[in-house]
Amino acid sequence: EVGEPFKEEKAVAKYLRFNCPTKSTNMMGHRVDYFIASKAVDCLLDSKWAKAKKGEEALFTTRESVVDYCNRLLKKQFFHRALKVMKMKPDKDTKKEKEKGKAESGKEEEKKSKKESGKDEKTKKEKEKEKKKDGEKDECKKDDTPGTPKKKETKRKFKLEPHEDQVFLDGNEVYVWIYDPVHFKTFAMGLVLVIAVIAATLFPLWPAEMRVGVYYLSVGAGCFVASILLLAVARCILFLIIWLITGGRHHFWFLPNLTADVGFIDSFRPLYTHEYKGPKADLKKEEKADSKKQQKYDSEEKSDSEKKEEEDGKTEGTRNSGTDGSGGERHSDTDSDRREDDRSQHSSGNGNDFEMITKEELEQQTDEGDCEEEEEEDTESGPSHGKS
Repeated sequence: EVGEPFKEEKAVAKYLRFNCPTKSTNMMGHRVDYFIASKAVDCLLDSKWAKAKKGEEALFTTRESVVDYCNRLLKKQFFHRALKVMKMKPDKDTKKEKEKGKAESGKEEEKKSKKESGKDEKTKKEKEKEKKKDGEKDECKKDDTPGTPKKKETKRKFKLEPHEDQVFLDGNEVYVWIYDPVHFKTFAMGLVLVIAVIAATLFPLWPAEMRVGVYYLSVGAGCFVASILLLAVARCILFLIIWLITGGRHHFWFLPNLTADVGFIDSFRPLYTHEYKGPKADLKKEEKADSKKQQKYDSEEKSDSEKKEEEDGKTEGTRNSGTDGSGGERHSDTDSDRREDDRSQHSSGNGNDFEMITKEELEQQTDEGDCEEEEEEDTESGPSHGKS
């Protein structure tokens, strides 16, 4: 026979209920909270009952003492043991998936064998480039992430069922709570709500100033709510007008997040959004797709173009060797032309110098004879012929 729980047992169960980590799930069509046995033992070992007081011994000294006490709580129906049953996929679905995978892999291998037979030379070069790129990417990843890469953890679904052996065991056993006391916060919130309802019913007894203030507050709150509703209707009307005028090409929303599930401030930003959904947008998408295809074709044709360039270089070298003789004659002709140009430049320069000198000499040597002038001309003409 199990008697009623003592005050100490209620206090320990209440502490364990609100301090031990719990999770919620469905069991037999009901929403329940459950905890793990090992975490409950750790929680009680860190409680005040695990510390010795003056003149009294500690209630929990070892894990075995905690397990014995929890067995008492289980017998007094504070919680009960549950069995965790994992949900498995049916065998039929797994077999179908395997057969589909094999069929698809066989088709892909046949297609690949046909393509590779016609493009062996091109694929070899492309594979070598891809291997180099993959090696560089792997090195970058190793540098960025020190240590082994973590695999994604897949959570397996399970359900709870009542266990036949109702015994508390220290480990990964699951226990479902039956004891559900009222928390202090919920009690306080309920008390405040009751006081607010009583105060609202006593509104006629409030002072006149408080009643006027509440009236203005209620009117202001009503106006604010009405303005939000009017804005929501007006933005829809504005969207329809613009959509009809432009034939569905322009999508303009004023305050797009006004009715969205966001915060109060986020519902008023951004101020507007605009999207153009016409023929130009479709053309841009097609152009982007064409540009990507052209890039792929260019990368495939590069290997062929490189071979052609090498062959052209060889043919040009042979042609240049045959045309060396004709090139020598042309060089001789161009040299003679250059010499004639140099002579003309020198003669023009000397003539200018002669004119400048004669003006100064005519002013200084007006009384000299004709013989002296002839000698100066001879001396000036001599170096000019030498220069030429």
